[in-house]
Amino acid sequence: MGVKITGTGSYIPTDIEKNEDFINHSFFTDNGSLIEQDTTTVIEKFKKITGIEERRYAPLEHNTSDIAFYAAEKAIFDSKIDAETLDYIIVAHNFGDVRKNSSQGDTVPSIAARVKHKLRIKNPYCVAYDVLFGCPGWIEGVIQAHSFIKSNMAQKCLIIGAETLSRVIDKYDRDSMIYSDGSGAIILEKKPDTRGIIASVSASYTLEESDFLFFGKTYNHAIKEDTKYIKMHGRKIYEFALSRVPEAMQTCLKKANVDITDIKKILIHQANEKMDEAIVKRFYQLYQKDVPEGIMPMIIKKLGNSSVATIPTLYDLILKGEIEDHTIKKGDLLLFASVGAGMNINAFVYQH
Repeated sequence: MGVKITGTGSYIPTDIEKNEDFINHSFFTDNGSLIEQDTTTVIEKFKKITGIEERRYAPLEHNTSDIAFYAAEKAIFDSKIDAETLDYIIVAHNFGDVRKNSSQGDTVPSIAARVKHKLRIKNPYCVAYDVLFGCPGWIEGVIQAHSFIKSNMAQKCLIIGAETLSRVIDKYDRDSMIYSDGSGAIILEKKPDTRGIIASVSASYTLEESDFLFFGKTYNHAIKEDTKYIKMHGRKIYEFALSRVPEAMQTCLKKANVDITDIKKILIHQANEKMDEAIVKRFYQLYQKDVPEGIMPMIIKKLGNSSVATIPTLYDLILKGEIEDHTIKKGDLLLFASVGAGMNINAFVYQH
């Protein structure tokens, strides 16, 4: 028996925020000093480093639980299952439902409970809960669902990654241009005579690294308010990711007993184009090999960093034929990997 992805879905907001839309912003450093460079130069440097040209923001009337529901509906339809037969609904997010112009997260009831309600599922034994694991939250949800199914605690699981990061960004922080909104979902099922998920690995580095991503006040110190926004120590995260993520990816391949040359695609969390390229390059260097052309499909250029939603959205778009020059065929071996707040890292090997 194998544990297979039988349906996918994603929701990409229609509101586009382009780099040039930030041209009239004033950006400050973390010590409250105004960045003297003209904004055009700041934006050009940002694009060169991250690869981001535009990002998507959810409309005012939609919240995290709404867009999670939209992706879930599509995944359920794609899998052709009856939603009442779901054993678990697992939603990965980081801030809950956040209304526009308020950074206060609402997580009671859980986002998963709200999604189950919106799906109108009556079955009380369909268990709904949330995962808070930073950007790797969706992969962690998949790993948990896989464990439930392998241990015969479940047959079918819905795993969603959803985020409205546009509601928790500091407009005076250059890093605010990284974040976006979106959602992605899959159905994971027990299936005969298929491999599906072969192996996984998870790790949490908290001794020195736990506050690399955090909630902090605006960088514009002239504003006297207690509102908190998502913040990061970018250089520390970059160095951490390059050091630890390739090791975790290698560990996962070893557990799966899979040769690196057999991997057809690497679906990695889309946070920073240059960082992802460096991670994958270092990963292949562990095997003394060059990075194969087309191994790492990217969507960050147009969709930005939607945290837990990036990987399931990427996977769904490839399967639906919406990523140019990238396809996934039956039997292909895929490596999923992510890194984020905590600092957490995870990965899994999957045979499509």
